[in-house]
Amino acid sequence: MLEEERKYEVAPEFDLPDLTGALPSGGRVVAKDPKVLTATYFDTEDLRLARAGVSLRFRKGDDEPWTVKLPADVPGTRHEISRAGKKAKTPPAEMSALVTPYARGEELVPAVVVRSARRAYLLQSGDGTVLAELDDDTVEVLDGEKVRSTFREVEVERADGDPALLDQVEALLVKAGATAGTFTPKHARAMGAAASAAPDLVPAGDLPDAPTAGDVVTAAIRDGIGRILAHDPLVRLGTPLPDGDTAVHQMRVGCRRLRSDLRTFGVLVKTSWARTLRDELGWIAGVLGAARDAEVLRARLRRTAALDPLAPLDERAVDRLDARLAKRQRKALAELDAALRTARYRKLVDLLVEAAREPKLSPDADAPAAEVLPHLVARPWDVLVNGGKGVAGAADLHTGDSDERWHGVRINGKRARYAVEAVAPVLGGPAAALGKALSKVQNLLGEHQDAAMAAQTWLDLAAEKPDDHGMAVTAGRLAERERAVIHAVRGAFPAAWENAVRPKKTAWLR
Repeated sequence: MLEEERKYEVAPEFDLPDLTGALPSGGRVVAKDPKVLTATYFDTEDLRLARAGVSLRFRKGDDEPWTVKLPADVPGTRHEISRAGKKAKTPPAEMSALVTPYARGEELVPAVVVRSARRAYLLQSGDGTVLAELDDDTVEVLDGEKVRSTFREVEVERADGDPALLDQVEALLVKAGATAGTFTPKHARAMGAAASAAPDLVPAGDLPDAPTAGDVVTAAIRDGIGRILAHDPLVRLGTPLPDGDTAVHQMRVGCRRLRSDLRTFGVLVKTSWARTLRDELGWIAGVLGAARDAEVLRARLRRTAALDPLAPLDERAVDRLDARLAKRQRKALAELDAALRTARYRKLVDLLVEAAREPKLSPDADAPAAEVLPHLVARPWDVLVNGGKGVAGAADLHTGDSDERWHGVRINGKRARYAVEAVAPVLGGPAAALGKALSKVQNLLGEHQDAAMAAQTWLDLAAEKPDDHGMAVTAGRLAERERAVIHAVRGAFPAAWENAVRPKKTAWLR
């Protein structure tokens, strides 16, 4: 569940303003019964969760008392996951697993207990729809039975209301004396200054005005690691992303991009260090790949089946194909879940956090970025254009070439695109333009590969059930539609490629 909320610090004597002015005509504010909530927050001894903006708590009285809250990409939002269960000395295994990228195997122990006297208000529309909830909490930090400190805070969480409602409510609260902006969650505030220290995972951050090659590589490494670890909990949950993408896909992209960057910028990093990272990333990327292929195929099956409404396919046969794919997907996800729970994966997470903290750069990384990077990016670009090691170059692709030749160009295209995008923030306009053009090229090549893989899969699934004639006919028709997609992609490719290789986009490569 994606939670969208805003929190405010308020003085003990703060008077809650009339909020009906923020509601649509006929709206009203309905007070809920006051209650007292006692929550135990779990963390490592060095408060790794709190420092990363993560929380894991048991709150007495809730229907689902165990809750994990994780950062999300959109400011003001968090992923909230709650489960039933009884209080224990250690959190349930499922909840502990969700914070693996943050705890990294360290024991989770009770870190702080807070008791909140809550006055809650439902902000409703005229027809009774709950648009948002406002919680006014007076918080006591407990030390056994003693109250160590007290403070007050207000939280507004959006329900079915328009996002602009939160702005209107905030204006009224701030006018009444509430403090908006950067806010420390109650559990972190209760833990003290140590909970506000820097997280273990160092973010990419901004590049300096005159970056070295090492600055750019460090930013790329941190960006890739951040993507991998941010999506780890969502992979475990199977949570869809707001934009329709999947966490499996994004975590796999993070692994592939990081492996590609370590390869492209190999002279700028320590060889043995990079090799270890690439090997371990290759392992988990492979496990993610099986799960990703299954989810792509299931989504594609329905889309391909619906391509021609005037020539509908046998729906029951499509369902049988989907059932076989679903079985394949369950197996792949089970294997992925098992891999994420291994000591090998936890060791990889430690390697990634350490890599983000202090990448092992070579002396060559001290050179100015603008002098070094174009030459390094030129290598994967040349391989894409001209090919190598038995792989065709994009400049030599023909509509009659095999699917395998097209797939080889796709792999090289991805490496070139990743390299260009990594340096574009430093090298500017032409590099950014080439990156955008390569993205369009890559989209076509990706669609080509997906269609080729799908066409073969439909036929293979039908072959597993030779007595199911309806499935065989349907699989054949699906494969024909995929070949039509491939034909269309090959027809569109030359124009996209010609756009990418224009001198104004590529002259900086030398």
